[in-house]
Amino acid sequence: MRLSIIVPVYNVEPYLAECVDSLLKQELSDLEIFLVDDGSKDRSGAICDRYAKAFPDKIRCLHTENGGQGRARNLALPFAQGDFVGFVDSDDWVRPDMYRKLLDRAEESGADIVVCDFLERFDDGTERLLPANFQDHPLSAAGSSCNKIFRRSLIGDLRFPEGLWYEDFYFSAVMLLRARRTEYVHEALYIYRRGQESTMHNNNAAKNLDMLKIMDMLEKEMLVQGRQEDFSFFVINHVLLDSISRLAQQTAPDRKRVIRAFREYAHVKIPKLSACESYRAESRNRRIIMFLNYHGLEGLGQLLLNMKKKI
Repeated sequence: MRLSIIVPVYNVEPYLAECVDSLLKQELSDLEIFLVDDGSKDRSGAICDRYAKAFPDKIRCLHTENGGQGRARNLALPFAQGDFVGFVDSDDWVRPDMYRKLLDRAEESGADIVVCDFLERFDDGTERLLPANFQDHPLSAAGSSCNKIFRRSLIGDLRFPEGLWYEDFYFSAVMLLRARRTEYVHEALYIYRRGQESTMHNNNAAKNLDMLKIMDMLEKEMLVQGRQEDFSFFVINHVLLDSISRLAQQTAPDRKRVIRAFREYAHVKIPKLSACESYRAESRNRRIIMFLNYHGLEGLGQLLLNMKKKI
């Protein structure tokens, strides 16, 4: 078996068929698809059953009580038989040639992970390319697991954290740390649907604190390997830049308290920003926003970002 694809499913009745059909149209026959109904309250579970009945040689349906995306993926992982494992969110879809191209690259190069670009699709039909690695750093592709295939033997006993946001980031980051070789296919093969609230686009300030728990888990993993500077890369990018900037755009009443917690975390992990090698390696524009966020001036940082968008 070349590939196992795991799809967590929760209340996505309007989008599920488009997702599953895109997997059935893949330009390879040696694959299996796991649809994990995570206690859906709409007809998503019935749709999963219908597909499993219609394509018994390709699709297996698992049902569980609602426990979140990470738990749903973990439920299917022990059953995966593919040489590689991929993950797809059930409201997204993929190009017909996505997995053939990723697998071909893996087999040509011997890579443990192969990554492609995203195409962000909005409800009004507009699109935006999201490059897989927009920075010149081997860990810059950490984030979503959906635009990647992972060698199953390398996954081992690794699982997604359950009950936390940003579980995708943790899994992808650890896998990138484990990989002997990571390859990129610079084509937008994964279509990411925008229009509904997601972990990355939300107004729940307090729940964003899960990122700090994820960072603590990653720190334990990375310090054992002596990769302190790589951990600093994650802190400046995912705590200092992304999280604080995202929170600064929210309207939640507790967002200032949460921003303060993120800033204090960055200060503890990186006591002197200018001495951080990863910070000095960033582009000038990114350093400016990081500097402002580090010093409690995230409002000015957002003003600069908005001015840049208008220009």
